[in-house]
Amino acid sequence: MKKIAYLAIASLLTLSSCSGFLDEELKKSLAPENTYTSTHGFEVGITGLYEYARSEFNTWGGDDNAFTHGQATPYEVLQIGTDLANTGHNDAILLVFDNLSYTPLTHFISSWWKYGYGLAANANLILEYSEHENVAWDNPTDKVGFQAEARFFRAYAYRYLVYLYGDVPYVDKVERDFRVDYTRTPKEEVLQHMIEDLQFAAENLPEDPDAVQPGRLTKWAAWHLLSEVYLMAGMDAEAEAAALQVINSGRFSLMTDRFGTQASEPGDVFSDLFKENNQNRTAGNKESIWVMQLEYNTIGGGGEEDDWTKRAWVPKYWDITGFQIADSLGGRGLAQLMGLPWWIGDDAGFFEDTDIRNSEYNIKRHWYYNNPESPETYGKLCPITDDTWQAGRLCPAITKFFYGVIDRGGDEGYGGNTKDRMRFRLAETYLLLAEARMNQGNNEGAAEAINVVRRRAHASEITAADVNKDFLADERIRELAGEELRRLTLSRLGILKERSVKYNDRVASRWDDKFLLWPIPQEVIDSNTGAEFQQNPGWEQ
Repeated sequence: MKKIAYLAIASLLTLSSCSGFLDEELKKSLAPENTYTSTHGFEVGITGLYEYARSEFNTWGGDDNAFTHGQATPYEVLQIGTDLANTGHNDAILLVFDNLSYTPLTHFISSWWKYGYGLAANANLILEYSEHENVAWDNPTDKVGFQAEARFFRAYAYRYLVYLYGDVPYVDKVERDFRVDYTRTPKEEVLQHMIEDLQFAAENLPEDPDAVQPGRLTKWAAWHLLSEVYLMAGMDAEAEAAALQVINSGRFSLMTDRFGTQASEPGDVFSDLFKENNQNRTAGNKESIWVMQLEYNTIGGGGEEDDWTKRAWVPKYWDITGFQIADSLGGRGLAQLMGLPWWIGDDAGFFEDTDIRNSEYNIKRHWYYNNPESPETYGKLCPITDDTWQAGRLCPAITKFFYGVIDRGGDEGYGGNTKDRMRFRLAETYLLLAEARMNQGNNEGAAEAINVVRRRAHASEITAADVNKDFLADERIRELAGEELRRLTLSRLGILKERSVKYNDRVASRWDDKFLLWPIPQEVIDSNTGAEFQQNPGWEQ
């Protein structure tokens, strides 16, 4: 059972879309004044902050969700239209990101803005009330511990905002007066605030990952994120040092031997990382740095609407005569994301033959008819063709988000992913280290970091001559496809345009430099009547 349970006070405030994008609305009798008075009250509030954060991909809501995007594809819009994937699903709100026709009025342009500022506002509330003198703390370290968690989440919120929109208002206090005069804070300044928050978190979060509840932050999650934020800020030496804090801590290691719930079943160690119930340290996983708790049908876990990543990456095989929906095939896939043939195709040559990340356990390329009511095809191989791929009915699929062996009472069409999600893991820390070293001209050191990851995958080692941004971007696909948010990675590397145009035919002819950033939501500009709020370049109406 998950220890971090969602409680009724999960969100003490929300963003009001009708009055102002940073306006607060207190929730019934559970107000900060009568909650943030003791360690227990802050524990309740922090629990809500975790719930808000892990609602980042929430689709349609649910009774216990602190935040919802209110549409089906919030995760997918950060992958689509890049070098990674396009869609085989005719969801109109996703198609506009697939063909680069979104506008400042598009739903997800606004909902991601609201997610970021909602999370930041909740963190600000905890930080303000933690400074009140009348709080009854159980232990002397409680105050700084809760502040460290809140500051981590505030930086996590602004990470999304800066990546997607560039310069954004930096708000680090509770705004009680109605305001319509916000201005945009330069990105560089926002990044410095994020760095300060994460430095504080790294100094004051718990050190021992085995001594905290599953899903609870430690200083190593802060160091990992700090490495990425330093890279965003162009502080490459600092990014290298932050990544090494995690790598040299002695707390984590890449998993190299079979482990977990299905270690005796066919598979490999890479596939073990993603088997159900294998994500936390309690399962023997020493690679996970921070795991979002989304486990199915568990207090404090995920709801049906929280994370539809599985449905995104699985084709609509069930639409082919001779198939029936099965968890072993990924459940009711919707082909919202289909890996582009240049990297996931059988003959692409993107993976070496020995690379276990390309095994059938990790990328499903062979689909066998499974409906016994169609005996003429039952058990036979159904070939992937150009037509089935383009229609989203059958194509290669990454299996990271497939279900495992949990009995769901025959509900194979269950909507959400709802198994715990490794948000940060050590393999990515090594790739952040490689990026930091590459940016400093230390390609030999970058190759050394990349080779740690490749050795685990049984891929050949590279040399300094192989290191460049393209190789690093490729290696991140091999290791992190579906886990990382591809738009954010390519933006940080400065190759979003170059790679998207090169590899994605659907966006190549439509590309304009305005797509380097999302537009500011039009409702924000329209409601901010007390000061000029500039739109991002190219999006002006």
